[in-house]
Amino acid sequence: MHELIRRCLLLVWFLSYMAAIYLALHMLVARLSRAPDGRLLWFFSVITSPLTRPVRAAMPTGTPERRIRVITLLVLMAVWLGARALLGRLGGVEIR
Repeated sequence: MHELIRRCLLLVWFLSYMAAIYLALHMLVARLSRAPDGRLLWFFSVITSPLTRPVRAAMPTGTPERRIRVITLLVLMAVWLGARALLGRLGGVEIR
Protein backbone atom coordinates (compact mmCIF):
# COMPACT_ATOMS: atom_id res chain seq x y z
CA MET A 1 0.00 0.00 0.00
CA HIS A 2 2.87 2.35 0.82
CA GLU A 3 4.31 1.86 -2.68
CA LEU A 4 0.93 2.59 -4.33
CA ILE A 5 0.57 5.86 -2.41
CA ARG A 6 4.13 6.83 -3.34
CA ARG A 7 3.48 6.15 -7.03
CA CYS A 8 0.20 8.11 -7.01
CA LEU A 9 1.93 11.04 -5.31
CA LEU A 10 4.71 10.87 -7.89
CA LEU A 11 2.10 11.04 -10.66
CA VAL A 12 0.33 14.00 -9.01
CA TRP A 13 3.68 15.73 -8.54
CA PHE A 14 4.66 15.29 -12.18
CA LEU A 15 1.26 16.25 -13.63
CA SER A 16 0.98 19.38 -11.51
CA TYR A 17 4.51 20.37 -12.52
CA MET A 18 3.73 19.98 -16.22
CA ALA A 19 0.37 21.75 -15.88
CA ALA A 20 2.04 24.70 -14.12
CA ILE A 21 4.61 24.97 -16.90
CA TYR A 22 1.94 24.95 -19.62
CA LEU A 23 -0.14 27.52 -17.75
CA ALA A 24 2.89 29.77 -17.23
CA LEU A 25 3.68 29.52 -20.94
CA HIS A 26 0.06 30.38 -21.74
CA MET A 27 0.31 33.46 -19.53
CA LEU A 28 3.53 34.49 -21.26
CA VAL A 29 2.08 33.98 -24.75
CA ALA A 30 -1.10 35.87 -23.80
CA ARG A 31 0.98 38.79 -22.60
CA LEU A 32 3.30 38.90 -25.64
CA SER A 33 0.76 38.02 -28.33
CA ARG A 34 -0.20 40.78 -30.71
CA ALA A 35 -3.01 38.83 -32.34
CA PRO A 36 -5.75 37.72 -29.92
CA ASP A 37 -6.89 35.10 -32.43
CA GLY A 38 -3.43 33.66 -33.16
CA ARG A 39 -2.76 29.95 -33.46
CA LEU A 40 -0.28 29.80 -30.60
CA LEU A 41 -2.67 31.49 -28.20
CA TRP A 42 -5.45 29.17 -29.37
CA PHE A 43 -3.22 26.14 -28.73
CA PHE A 44 -2.46 27.18 -25.16
CA SER A 45 -6.08 28.06 -24.46
CA VAL A 46 -7.14 24.57 -25.60
CA ILE A 47 -4.43 22.92 -23.48
CA THR A 48 -5.06 24.96 -20.31
CA SER A 49 -8.85 25.31 -20.41
CA PRO A 50 -9.38 22.07 -18.39
CA LEU A 51 -7.03 23.50 -15.76
CA THR A 52 -8.77 26.86 -15.41
CA ARG A 53 -12.36 25.56 -15.62
CA PRO A 54 -12.69 24.57 -11.90
CA VAL A 55 -11.21 27.89 -10.77
CA ARG A 56 -13.48 29.81 -13.15
CA ALA A 57 -16.51 28.01 -11.68
CA ALA A 58 -15.47 28.99 -8.14
CA MET A 59 -14.85 32.65 -9.00
CA PRO A 60 -17.60 35.28 -9.34
CA THR A 61 -18.94 36.01 -12.81
CA GLY A 62 -16.94 38.64 -14.65
CA THR A 63 -13.56 37.79 -13.12
CA PRO A 64 -10.81 38.73 -15.60
CA GLU A 65 -9.16 35.82 -17.39
CA ARG A 66 -5.71 36.95 -16.25
CA ARG A 67 -6.74 36.69 -12.59
CA ILE A 68 -8.20 33.23 -13.14
CA ARG A 69 -4.93 32.07 -14.68
CA VAL A 70 -2.86 33.49 -11.81
CA ILE A 71 -5.05 31.80 -9.19
CA THR A 72 -4.92 28.52 -11.12
CA LEU A 73 -1.13 28.75 -11.32
CA LEU A 74 -0.91 29.35 -7.56
CA VAL A 75 -3.14 26.33 -6.88
CA LEU A 76 -1.06 24.14 -9.20
CA MET A 77 2.16 25.26 -7.54
CA ALA A 78 0.68 24.53 -4.10
CA VAL A 79 -0.31 21.01 -5.23
CA TRP A 80 3.13 20.51 -6.75
CA LEU A 81 4.96 21.59 -3.59
CA GLY A 82 2.58 19.65 -1.35
CA ALA A 83 3.08 16.45 -3.33
CA ARG A 84 6.82 16.98 -3.27
CA ALA A 85 6.80 17.47 0.50
CA LEU A 86 4.73 14.31 1.00
CA LEU A 87 7.07 12.38 -1.27
CA GLY A 88 9.99 13.60 0.80
CA ARG A 89 8.33 12.31 3.95
CA LEU A 90 7.70 8.95 2.31
CA GLY A 91 11.29 8.75 1.12
CA GLY A 92 10.50 9.08 -2.60
CA VAL A 93 12.01 12.46 -3.46
CA GLU A 94 14.47 14.36 -1.32
CA ILE A 95 13.62 18.00 -0.58
CA ARG A 96 16.59 20.37 -0.62
